[in-house]
Amino acid sequence: MILVFGGTTEGRLVARVLEEAGKPFLYSTKGEGQEMELVHGKRLCGAMNEEAMADCCSEASVRLIVDAAHPFAVQLHQTIAAVAARLGLPVIRYERKYPPRNPDFVWCDDYADAMQKMELAGVSRLLAWTGVNTIRPLRPFWSAHESFFRILNREDSRRIASDQGFPSDHLLFYQEQSDESMIRQVLPDAILTKESGSSGFFEEKTAAALQKHIPVYVIKRPVLPDSFLCVYGEFGLRREIYRLLPDFFDLHCGLTTGACATAAAKAALHKILYGEEIPSMEIQLPSGEPVVLPVASVEADETGVACSVIKEAGDDPDVTNGCRIKVHVSVVEGETEEEPLIRFQAGPGVGTVTLPGLGLDVGGPAINQTPRRMMETELHRLVVASGRKISSIWVTVSVEHGEELAKRTFNPKLGIVGGISIIGTSGIVRPFSSEAFVASIRKEVQVAKAVGCSQLVINSGAKSERYLKTYLADRSIPQQGFVHYGNFIGATLQIAVEVGFRYIVMGLMLGKAVKLAEGALDTHSKKVIMNRDYLLQVAKKTSCSADILSAIPSLTLARELWQLISPEIYPEFYQMILQDCYRSCAPLLQSAHLELLLISEEGNVIPLG
Repeated sequence: MILVFGGTTEGRLVARVLEEAGKPFLYSTKGEGQEMELVHGKRLCGAMNEEAMADCCSEASVRLIVDAAHPFAVQLHQTIAAVAARLGLPVIRYERKYPPRNPDFVWCDDYADAMQKMELAGVSRLLAWTGVNTIRPLRPFWSAHESFFRILNREDSRRIASDQGFPSDHLLFYQEQSDESMIRQVLPDAILTKESGSSGFFEEKTAAALQKHIPVYVIKRPVLPDSFLCVYGEFGLRREIYRLLPDFFDLHCGLTTGACATAAAKAALHKILYGEEIPSMEIQLPSGEPVVLPVASVEADETGVACSVIKEAGDDPDVTNGCRIKVHVSVVEGETEEEPLIRFQAGPGVGTVTLPGLGLDVGGPAINQTPRRMMETELHRLVVASGRKISSIWVTVSVEHGEELAKRTFNPKLGIVGGISIIGTSGIVRPFSSEAFVASIRKEVQVAKAVGCSQLVINSGAKSERYLKTYLADRSIPQQGFVHYGNFIGATLQIAVEVGFRYIVMGLMLGKAVKLAEGALDTHSKKVIMNRDYLLQVAKKTSCSADILSAIPSLTLARELWQLISPEIYPEFYQMILQDCYRSCAPLLQSAHLELLLISEEGNVIPLG
């Protein structure tokens, strides 16, 4: 069992990740203010002292605590640390992202330090954005100086302020006014806030004050217990749970070839700039989350340095899992008014682009845009930090056995020859993820459009594609014009329309057709099953025999309908299903035309009449 302390944006993110495991967990908040929809998680409300928390952990057989509470919940952090030490439990801290500390702000160790510094500076009119629970510790200041506090417009918040004797006419309510208008109303000598991080809208809060040249006093975030294992995003959270509770997630995530190439490139440039080989390299994922990847090898030659990282795809059936991603980096010294120019090249095992539509130059290396941006960002940062004058950087990416591996991918269909693509939009490989599948659909549709296909043929898989190629043989549709939607019918239609296709042919096997007819645009069996009541209604409306009506409730698979209901005798039955399918798809089509084809197990095709 995992016990999560939340009530924050971070807590919500942790809960979402844990829900994906399909295992029970506990989600604890002090109050009931945060609305949460939990399927596998159980909500606990109310503050816990050390004894109550220890009892909760023992009774629920908690094996891991995740602290995703507010950074200023000092007492809670201390209680968690004490209970964890007492029961021998690990604690993961899901930490916020914090911007660099602005030297123009007045940084304060605590509330007493802030009051002292404001007194010395002669602050007599204060606007406090520190929350209702800071009214009590700041009493010495507001009792002597006119002060305004922004709080949540809730009964419990107003009651706390009233209990402290704070004047109600000096309360301002969160979200009723913008920060800028609040400043204009109050005209404060200073703003007091807390270092609450990105999810606490720290930069947004202080921007208005900076524009008005109003001094900003900031309470530094408290130091967390040393025993906490800090993570800074979803992947770090998953990685620690994999290590501490290997059985909690059935499937594990990994890192993309793009993330591996970025770490290898950064390690190679680090060696060039500093002459130092390091065993691991930290990079930032597109989400901003830092991750550390081990560096497998470092090789210097007369032109530069090559480093490699071993790809770990987790439990995704990725053909590149375990492959060596190698990046050779060379630099040209010299002055430049802008950032160094970075040029990418395909080494052995990385493909070359031969068709338009991928957003990459034809004839160039198959290194997608997100990995390019990741590498550019990390290499630019490294150059700036070193102080070296670099005019250009050459980056050559190679993949061990990549040319053979590419034959087991969609690359030949996409016009990528000679190797695999360096890909990844998030840096993370999710096993059997819908995100990755839909991304591959988009690439295929874009290529189909770019090579001049006037119509797009979408179907569920290889079997239906084979039947459709025979049926549509006279239309001379190129290979790139056939795209598999798997279960993602709705997403594929949306992509096709977005890319600009005005004529779409959809092939449907009967099982998916029955689901689509009722509006299921994602036909995965985990989300929707065959509805026999629907089939019974269609059969009645199309005057099927009594024997058919009595047999439908006992059907196991939709394909059994082909033997039960003859298309020659009851063509209306299949036409009605196709009509319902079209109605389900129609809202996505805009001005595009959709041709619907129902395919039998033997390859016979029934068009929508």
